[in-house]
Amino acid sequence: MEESVAPAQPQLPELSLNTVAPAESIPALTVKLESILYAAREPAAIAAIAATLGIHTQDVETALHELNVVFEQRGVRIQRNGNRVQLVTAPENAELVQRFLGIEETTRLSSAALETLAIIAYNQPATKPQIEMIRGVNCDGVIATLEARNLIVELGRAETVGHPMRYGVSFDFLRHFGLKGVHELPPVESLDVLPKEEMDRDQISDVRSQMDAS
Repeated sequence: MEESVAPAQPQLPELSLNTVAPAESIPALTVKLESILYAAREPAAIAAIAATLGIHTQDVETALHELNVVFEQRGVRIQRNGNRVQLVTAPENAELVQRFLGIEETTRLSSAALETLAIIAYNQPATKPQIEMIRGVNCDGVIATLEARNLIVELGRAETVGHPMRYGVSFDFLRHFGLKGVHELPPVESLDVLPKEEMDRDQISDVRSQMDAS
């Protein structure tokens, strides 16, 4: 009688205590990043996101890029201001979203407010003396209005005589003009109007030339 032979067992790879697990894929990071941005009630700092996920800030930057590509085909966008990001609705759907939420269109900005915004946006951080030097008029009222509408934010005081406050544009500014970040601001020389707001071409070109000369 022939002896039965046990079937051959598959050879398993030898495991080493020094084996390093493969790095987490970028697509997996984008899923986690999207969840964080969705849950965040305010713009999130890149460093805080990296600390939460236990990864480097450069990995967050890569995941943000991946999400931006995905979101181009969806109804949301990643908005960025400096080192902070947030999830917003696509600007092309702003009117539709406002209609759904019953939000009335906000009052249009005056030419003085637009001119001041242009100076700050293209030259931030900008101080009140710098803005007034370019515009040639007192800007107390305009700056107060822009702050009240959350279109500009204080960025700390300058290390110059009098330590004037420095101003930069806010996330509300980006939303107001439908921008994902200040990097999307078009060159002033090519502008006929600021996005969604009327402004004289000669006026805004004059602002740019004065800024370049300062």
